[in-house]
Amino acid sequence: MSVRPGPPRHHQPRAAPTRARSLFVAAVVATSLAVPAAAHAGPPRAAHKAAAAPAGAAAAGVAWGRCPPAPPGQYRHPLLQCATVRVPLDHRRPRGRSIGIAISRIPATSPAARRGVLLTNPGGPGERGLDFPGRLATWLPPDIMDRYDVVGMDPRGIGDSAAISCGVDPATPLDLRLPYPAADGSIARNVAYARATAARCAELSGDLLPHISTTNTARDLDLIRAALGEPRISYFGTSYGSYLGTVYRALFPRRVDRMVLDSALDPRLVWRGTWLGWGRATADRLPDFTAWAAARDATLHLGATAEAVSRRFRALAARLDASPVRLPDGTTATGNILRELTRELLYDDSLFPLLADLWRYLDTGAGTPIPVPAADDNFMAAFYALSCNDAAWPRSPVRYARDVAADRRRWPDTAGMPANIWPCAFWPYRRVEPPVAVTGGGSRNVLIVHQTRDPAVPLSSAQGLREVLGSAAALVTVDGGGHLAFGRGSCADPITVTFLATGVLPAADRSCPAPPATGERRVSGSRSRVPRG
Repeated sequence: MSVRPGPPRHHQPRAAPTRARSLFVAAVVATSLAVPAAAHAGPPRAAHKAAAAPAGAAAAGVAWGRCPPAPPGQYRHPLLQCATVRVPLDHRRPRGRSIGIAISRIPATSPAARRGVLLTNPGGPGERGLDFPGRLATWLPPDIMDRYDVVGMDPRGIGDSAAISCGVDPATPLDLRLPYPAADGSIARNVAYARATAARCAELSGDLLPHISTTNTARDLDLIRAALGEPRISYFGTSYGSYLGTVYRALFPRRVDRMVLDSALDPRLVWRGTWLGWGRATADRLPDFTAWAAARDATLHLGATAEAVSRRFRALAARLDASPVRLPDGTTATGNILRELTRELLYDDSLFPLLADLWRYLDTGAGTPIPVPAADDNFMAAFYALSCNDAAWPRSPVRYARDVAADRRRWPDTAGMPANIWPCAFWPYRRVEPPVAVTGGGSRNVLIVHQTRDPAVPLSSAQGLREVLGSAAALVTVDGGGHLAFGRGSCADPITVTFLATGVLPAADRSCPAPPATGERRVSGSRSRVPRG
């Protein structure tokens, strides 16, 4: 069966202004930091014609209508429809208290060709997902939009789905939201923040908080499937969304049709092991930028070789550790602020000019300062809840201090942050139930796509998931840097489209060469707040 290619996908920038945090952007690459508004505010390549509602959804009684107001600056697809599905707060008590889960869809454009629904998740953990179908509609070719109702959701605890709070002050410094140790390696400030934040989460979110977990979100997905009248679902999840997808498949293996997981997590590492991967991932990716900057030394003046650019970065970070710089927006740039903004701006090659400008400004005052966006309380609360409820964490601050010291030596460019303490060390709740065991077996229906130098999720993570799923999955790696692999013009794109259209996976794992540079601006993610996935 041939797959009709769509027009060139000029992405709505992946780090779109309002929400650019895929499972692992921990601070916030904001609108002003990412791209001009004109680059991400436009409509998709062409408006899809409206299609009749599928009979199954109508029979199940899902009342599609207008969507709630979009977050400021968020692109809203003109054909997006929204609804609410009621689910139990505690799935062990299905007749107990319920909460509303906000869902959205762009209907299939060819009812005659319609295969079913493609449920989606953009990452986080903690990311809103109502507008993710609109973003996918700008990336997927017409053949796929013909076949599927593309369905999004705000997962429980997030956005319009019973949002929780931890009382995170918008002015909380970026290098405290992400637990960077002090310049001398002390974690005392991080311990105090983690302890106080865990207490505020319990105080402000009450009986909702223990039930915000990936397992419960996966069960919500299945109730959404049932409400839509579908016997099975297909699924497209990026970053954290890959973990949600694998948990869903483990719980409901016979209800999965086709599953695409982009920038995938090793389920055996969730969550502390996942965060520990940031040091290695940053080290793998940073040389792409230093080589790029060295090739432009005549204009950037950051160093004539990649090694010289790297030394410049470390020297600047050390100088800011000793003498922070006050920025025009009132925030203070420390060495750790530089390290974290650098890590986030490695998410896509198109952000390299901004990263170079940041370094130059902090070093010499030339160029334009980059404001550090405010913290998003709901995103942070959901991130903490999912991280802390999904898996057990060490409790001893002494252990974290020891691990931070070792991590600082091994991966100096992240300064020990990946090993540091989170509110999970003081979480007031024990896990409601054990984590779901992800295993292989079942139908061969999972495609994993991953870049070789992903600054958020190292390649070893995708390889780990591939090992766990065994013969049920195929892995396609792209020789490239940045977060998220699909839609960058490599051979992973037609493989993904063919799989969604026909169900055909590669017979064996594949490696794609780096795609040719097109000059297009493709930015991974949406607006970052904290680690995303």
